[in-house]
Amino acid sequence: MGHTKVHCTAAVTDKLPRWRKESGEGWVTAEYRMLPHSTHTRGRREGDALKGRTSEIQRLIGRSLRAAVDMKELGAWQITIDCDVLQADGGTRTASINGGYIAMVLAMKRMVAEGHIAALPLINSIAAVSVGIVNGEAISDLCYEEDFAAAVDLNLVMTGDGRLVEVQGTAEEEPFSISELNDLITVGLPAIDMVTDLQKEVLGK
Repeated sequence: MGHTKVHCTAAVTDKLPRWRKESGEGWVTAEYRMLPHSTHTRGRREGDALKGRTSEIQRLIGRSLRAAVDMKELGAWQITIDCDVLQADGGTRTASINGGYIAMVLAMKRMVAEGHIAALPLINSIAAVSVGIVNGEAISDLCYEEDFAAAVDLNLVMTGDGRLVEVQGTAEEEPFSISELNDLITVGLPAIDMVTDLQKEVLGK
């Protein structure tokens, strides 16, 4: 997305988390990392002790992708989405959700082809975009410079049929109004539609 590049992969296993094993339902989770040279200056490589930002982002990715899945239909399988940021220019979490959704569906298609599940356990598609207020104007898909200058920074996650999964926003300076929030959602809608169309183009029916 723009100059942001995220490598997204999906791994399937029959080893569910302990608390999930007796439920009869599957699980989707995510891991997120920024590679040391994905930013302008080298960042420290993260191991198992995650930064708060990293932990929060991977929880967001997991929550967003689970909103697309019928866990009963997935059955006793876990899908783990790995999102590794190769190049960061703003919107890494939204790019991870968009690419993660594609990786997840490709994995599900393979599961159907190999006879592990009868049909795709999907109840919707998922797309995300960053929006913000920069110089008094609501814009979508912020690059690093726009994100740095934004008075309001917001991430929008939606289903393919136009329902909200998550609205994650912060006033960087002055608090913002309900009207400005509505403007941000409005400017994000066509961007979400564009991402959804691109996902359909990649995945087919």
